[in-house]
Amino acid sequence: MTAKYYAPHGGHPGQDQLLTDRAVFTEAYAVIPKGTMRDIVTSFLPFWDHTRLWVLARPLSGFAETFSQYIMEVGPGGGSDRPEADPEAEGVLFVVEGAVTLSVAGAEYVLQPGGYAYLPPSSGWTLRNNGDTASRFHWIRKAYVPVQGVDQPDVLILNEQDIAPTVMPGTDGKWATTRFVDPTDLRHDMHVTVVTFEPGAVIPFLETHVMEHGLYVLEGKAVYRLNNDWVEVEAGDFMWLRAFCPQACYAGGPGKFRYLLYKDVNRHMPLRLGQR
Repeated sequence: MTAKYYAPHGGHPGQDQLLTDRAVFTEAYAVIPKGTMRDIVTSFLPFWDHTRLWVLARPLSGFAETFSQYIMEVGPGGGSDRPEADPEAEGVLFVVEGAVTLSVAGAEYVLQPGGYAYLPPSSGWTLRNNGDTASRFHWIRKAYVPVQGVDQPDVLILNEQDIAPTVMPGTDGKWATTRFVDPTDLRHDMHVTVVTFEPGAVIPFLETHVMEHGLYVLEGKAVYRLNNDWVEVEAGDFMWLRAFCPQACYAGGPGKFRYLLYKDVNRHMPLRLGQR
């Protein structure tokens, strides 16, 4: 399988363009369309060379509570020897365009499109683009929640194209999830997966559950039910879903509908304000 992954390239719309777009921000969900990811909304980070990024989500009152998500764009020769400033932060990298060289735990890996890395807290990783073109990848960060008696997860380096998707029961293969982590491995407090729907496939009920979600559409298009609304989404769009936000979708075709999914898992619910 040769997978397709949408990646933003920035730019700026001309003065002849309408300003109408599909951006939505509510107390239950948000939709950040691909058309909003322009040069003017990029950010920069300390200790990252030849790099800019689009911030898709960050912990914020009324928005994401458990994670941040960036789309990183690293130019040739760029990268960082001090990428992560928070010693308690775990991370997942998912490459959508180009290639990066990741150094961690005494080993070096070249991550190409579909490449996935799980990086536990204080793993001392570094990253460089040694190629001739820009590389683009998602970087999902979360404050790891340790549990006494449960080990911290190990570094994982994988590629989604090497993993057989897990088919949802009763769907004839029309709805499947590519999992990088065993769901029963309680060392992990977040899962990042790739979800695939064949054209016309459907989530046939309104999922309503405790996990917060970040969804970045990698390929295709769909109509998503979010809370009380139906919204159209396509490759390059990002959705944030608050815990317990009702959610379902129809895949629109003509090709597959695929998205990169974040959710927080495997921990007790905090009972005090300010507790993770």
